[in-house]
Amino acid sequence: MKILIVADHKDPLVYSPNIKKRFGDVDIVLGAGDLNLDYYGFIVSSLNRPLYFVFGNHNLTHFKSFRKMDNSYTTESNPDLTMENIYKTSFGATYIGDKVIRLKKKNLIIMGLGGSRRYNKDESQYTEFQMYMKIFRKIPRLLWNKWRHGRYLDILLTHASPRKIHDREDPCHKGFKSFIWFMDKFQPKYLLHGHIHLYSLNDKRVTQYRNTTVINTYDHYVLEIEESDG
Repeated sequence: MKILIVADHKDPLVYSPNIKKRFGDVDIVLGAGDLNLDYYGFIVSSLNRPLYFVFGNHNLTHFKSFRKMDNSYTTESNPDLTMENIYKTSFGATYIGDKVIRLKKKNLIIMGLGGSRRYNKDESQYTEFQMYMKIFRKIPRLLWNKWRHGRYLDILLTHASPRKIHDREDPCHKGFKSFIWFMDKFQPKYLLHGHIHLYSLNDKRVTQYRNTTVINTYDHYVLEIEESDG
């Protein structure tokens, strides 16, 4: 399975008339935050692939509207939802912040945790305690996944990075210690994040932390993974 992940910046390689030529073979698209929803709409309409996203700490025009949506709002859990309505409300993309979803056809389990560390009083910023609470509320679903599918999840999609992995020391770009705890306990195969801009080819993009591969998906990143059997 091939996944295109985008974050933080309209990448000219993606936002291009050649997008289908470059990325037409991807199976799904993930958005790690700080992108306008019209960018997601362009990707969905160009590739005709499902896109799942979390919000970052910028480009929050539609943040409140999505936060109010029912947790069952996914195309697979609500098959009666028409594509016309999806495009009207979400630019063709599905918001998975604070949700755990399973893509049945791909047998892929994804959890979304958006936002950054709190550094002022704007929206989509959280203290360490608040992020722990978001995680704790999803533990029953993760335990059910382990019982039913043999694993808690495959991918944790975040905006911020884990603490001391790809993060920086300024208040805005410090990572979450709670993500380290999450990886220790639930061992996702991948943690995909944005938020940390990469300005040099020497900047580290991929780090292995125990059983989890942590990837900074700034601009775009193409990930190939094996599909699970369970």
